[in-house]
Amino acid sequence: MQEKTEAFSRLITIMDELREKCPWDKKQTLDSLRYLTIEEMYELSDAILDKDMKEIKKELGDVLLHIVFYSRIASETNDFDISDVIHSLCDKLVHRHPHIYGDVKVKDEVEVKRNWELLKLKEGRKSVLEGVPKSLPAIVKSFRIQEKVRGIGFDWDNKTQVWDKVLEEIEELKVEVKKGDVDRIESEFGDVLFALTNYARFIDVNPEDALERTNIRFIKRFQIMENLLNEDHKKLDDMTLSEMDVYWELAKAEYYDPMI
Repeated sequence: MQEKTEAFSRLITIMDELREKCPWDKKQTLDSLRYLTIEEMYELSDAILDKDMKEIKKELGDVLLHIVFYSRIASETNDFDISDVIHSLCDKLVHRHPHIYGDVKVKDEVEVKRNWELLKLKEGRKSVLEGVPKSLPAIVKSFRIQEKVRGIGFDWDNKTQVWDKVLEEIEELKVEVKKGDVDRIESEFGDVLFALTNYARFIDVNPEDALERTNIRFIKRFQIMENLLNEDHKKLDDMTLSEMDVYWELAKAEYYDPMI
């Protein structure tokens, strides 16, 4: 514990020195750091997807720096400081875990999540979905929406029901595609994605992670295909799709997803 306390104290001291002495750090505001924080979170996400523990440690440090930086800036206007941030978090964790710090009994993680959402409503939120950030990527947002309503019991009973809903939405999409109404097609396509995201949750798959793995796999295979074509002095724009497909199969054979 002492080592952790000393490490955190060292970080706070360095942050104070940078804020007072470094021209760049002195100029930063809450607004100017915002986009950098978003970038850091994506870099952490990439490291987690790559399962690169060394990089995860580095990116976690960068995120922690931003938390300390925001708190230092806020302390200059007497709004809050890092102690306030930490104590506020601790108070919230204690309050939302009455099965640990109180006399509430739970049987599994489903009940824990349900209690968590109900407690947030008691804290003054008007909707279970109020805490879902508007700027989240659509698939991540969809997944979080479904997790949150599940927390208060608004959910399907089993994955078979959800898969039936996926098939139903696909059929509705087909109907609208035939009609050719672009707005209706987009609406039904969104319903298909929402239903598939729901199904992913029921089979314990994170849809954002799954799609990103597919993106990475496609990029790597396509780049291998481009290299193979370069070696044979061929250009993509001079080839037919069937000719490209030959090289695509070679690329697939060269790069496979070890997780499959």
